[in-house]
Amino acid sequence: MKRNLTPAAAVVKSGSRSRTPIATAVAVMVAGMAFSAQAQEAPADDVSTVVTVTGVRASLEKSLKQKRNADSVVEVVTAEDIGKMPDRNVADAIQRLPGVNTQSSAGGEGGFGENDRVSLRGTSPSLQQTLFNGHAISTGDWFVLNQFGGNVGRSSSFSLLPSELVSSVVVKKSATADLVEGGVSGAIDVITRRPLEFKNKLTAEGSIQANYNDLSEKTQPQFSGMVNWKNDDNTLGIMVQGFSQKSEVRRDGQEILGYTAIAADKAAAKAHPDLVGVLAPTFIGASFFQQKKTREGGAFDVEFKPNKDLTLDLNGFYSQLKAPHSNTNHLAAPSGSINAGMVPTSYTVRNNTLVAANFTKNAGEVDNIYRPDAGGETYYLDFNFKYRASKDLTFTGKLGKTHGVGYDRDDVYYQNKVDGGMNYALNGMSPATVAYPGGTTTAPLGTAWIGGGESQSVDKELYTQIDGELRLSSGIWDSIKFGARFTDHKRTAEHPFETGPGATGLDSAGPIWNGTLYPGNFASNLGGNLPTNYFRYDGDALAKWAAIPGNRNPDRVARHNWRDEFKLQEKTQAVYGMANLAGDNWSGNFGVRAVHTKQSTTVNSSGGPITGSAFGAYSQNTYDRSYNDFLPSANIKFDVNRDLVVRAALAKTIARPDYSALGGAVSLNEDSLSGTKGNINLNPVRSNNAEVSAEWYFAPKSAVSAGIFYMDLNSIVAQRNINATYFNTKVGADRVFQVTESYNTKGKNKGVELSYQQPVFGDFGVLANYTYADGKLNDGSELLNASKNTYNLTAFYEAHGFSARLAYNYRSAYKAGVDRGASQHVDDSSTLAGSLNYKINEHFTITFDALNLTNETIKMYAENKDQPRAFYSNGRTFYLGLRGKL
Repeated sequence: MKRNLTPAAAVVKSGSRSRTPIATAVAVMVAGMAFSAQAQEAPADDVSTVVTVTGVRASLEKSLKQKRNADSVVEVVTAEDIGKMPDRNVADAIQRLPGVNTQSSAGGEGGFGENDRVSLRGTSPSLQQTLFNGHAISTGDWFVLNQFGGNVGRSSSFSLLPSELVSSVVVKKSATADLVEGGVSGAIDVITRRPLEFKNKLTAEGSIQANYNDLSEKTQPQFSGMVNWKNDDNTLGIMVQGFSQKSEVRRDGQEILGYTAIAADKAAAKAHPDLVGVLAPTFIGASFFQQKKTREGGAFDVEFKPNKDLTLDLNGFYSQLKAPHSNTNHLAAPSGSINAGMVPTSYTVRNNTLVAANFTKNAGEVDNIYRPDAGGETYYLDFNFKYRASKDLTFTGKLGKTHGVGYDRDDVYYQNKVDGGMNYALNGMSPATVAYPGGTTTAPLGTAWIGGGESQSVDKELYTQIDGELRLSSGIWDSIKFGARFTDHKRTAEHPFETGPGATGLDSAGPIWNGTLYPGNFASNLGGNLPTNYFRYDGDALAKWAAIPGNRNPDRVARHNWRDEFKLQEKTQAVYGMANLAGDNWSGNFGVRAVHTKQSTTVNSSGGPITGSAFGAYSQNTYDRSYNDFLPSANIKFDVNRDLVVRAALAKTIARPDYSALGGAVSLNEDSLSGTKGNINLNPVRSNNAEVSAEWYFAPKSAVSAGIFYMDLNSIVAQRNINATYFNTKVGADRVFQVTESYNTKGKNKGVELSYQQPVFGDFGVLANYTYADGKLNDGSELLNASKNTYNLTAFYEAHGFSARLAYNYRSAYKAGVDRGASQHVDDSSTLAGSLNYKINEHFTITFDALNLTNETIKMYAENKDQPRAFYSNGRTFYLGLRGKL
């Protein structure tokens, strides 16, 4: 008897009405299916590589069963009991799967200790689609530079998604026609629990933990709980979940904020002609960051099954991250000193970089930032149904909305003047040596500049979807699927208030300093013996000073920074048809998805009727465009024998550009004379994808797999730098800025994925995987986020109620983007995490988790390693808790 195929994933792609190579290849693959077809029974299910967390060996068995029976290529992490996901958020949980990479930031905020973004197969996080139960989820970024400017992306912030709410996470690497478009590299679908899936009438689960970070030396509590009830007839169920998680963050860092070419008209270049065009560090800063994070929220689900043919479900989710923080950065300014007319008394040039120099004066500053009301939130409300119209015809549907916002309110920015000289030496991938001969760093000097204000980015979507499946069970034709989906997505970048000096601000004495210096162990984990004798303000002192009338300009009209803002609306209409096939020892699917996208972008442009802003007069212009994509896909699986499975997939996929890339706004940094610029005419990222894989199930609970993938990116978004003149409000005159703009080009990404898992020595086991990805643009330059080598090694032990796990992750260097006009590469990095669990009885388990056991330093560089960009230390984090189930 044939089983209905329900493919878990597929690679979606876009194209024109004319037959493309992928469309032709899909046709050939379908013909091959028909040729090999025989009217025999064939098993067919979803593809998965699952790492379940309740009983490690049992989870491996389940994962291999799902992988063995599936038709398309996916990876899965499941958590059968609440709180048993092996890591702290969803990104942590899936980072050890083959082909999955994570990073701790979205862009300009630098590196932190918590994974926040996820990418697939060596591509940008924005090229994968993040879904919640098959629908979109809006995002909200807590960091100000991700709310406007060049870092307003499409990728989701996984820091808003605690693992406690998750039933499973399905990473869909190959596309099917029924998969929501938007992921060139794949899709990540977070699946939550359903009330009627529980075994017992009443289930209550919860956990309590203490988390400790050895750099902040702070301990904070974390709680989660879930109650599920269903009636005796299993027709009505109600589930409520909640969580509250607090943590304290300290980050020690040295930041090199960009590189600037020395112009021929500068005094230093005239005195030393060999310096013309040499890149000098813009700023070198000693950065001390502190943050208190509170993540709170919950979920609910009401499931009703009035009869055997109809299921109705209403569910929702809310998560808020409050992330107030402060940052002090003592800045040396080599480039600024040269631009101010200073000539170095001595210097060293290597690799066209001014790697060392001595100056009698420093044109730097001390940046003091306090953001007491920074954070982000997301929620969704979803209604879905399943209706069995007849024995062979089933309909499903979704209707819902999702909303997210990242915000920064009551921001205070205060700069101190500096004195004395400045000597520095860059030391490659070790922290730079910086000294201020004759300078004062242990107490604040006068006021240099004043800023702060308010910003936010709003992300929201309305969606509706209807799907049908007709079982055929006729020859090779198992079933056909068809459906339609409609969305209305809106995204804004808003910077309504960027204050400046008030009438008396620049002449004021500045905030009251209570004598606090950097901690004595500042930067001790970075190496390089960096000094610690730097003053810092208390956040409350900065806020009190900012509230004094006259210190800051309160005029919200004059200080409206319209340059950073844009509004974007995307309406999509999609229809698809897909056939599921099955024959003797093979199964598969093929189909096509057609998508119409209507895009409307509102951009603020310099010059026009709107006046009153200190950033100049401007006008608002709206640009409309639309485009169509036709996305054929096909997947096939062959059961060569009982132990060997071979798979193949072809598809066209599409991913729309980042919002900031499309927004058209120009965002400027008036200190570093750099900026970003969008492009309203960008085309979507379009790719032709192909992959082949084989799996050998050589022993019980064991397997070895190998696969190759290829992505022909016939349209992708890249970045380049241009010089452009804009008005600088800090100096009151035009200045030349180095601006990073987005443009369309072409590229390719190809690679190999290897995986191995096996129980060994009775109660022990091993999991290992390796991914090679070679992503390049057609001109030979780098593809963003393309790490060539990624591997994971996991060892576990489980017996007599005790379990232990040790997991190592390695990722080679990759280009994260362009920041302040200079590339930002993240150097080779590795992490080691561990967990211990002891099951006291059927109701209670003691848990212990440790992250970043090796206390790794995050290292970044620009074009080469003679141009370091940053060094960050976040410390180790430990969690001790008790989990209960009644």
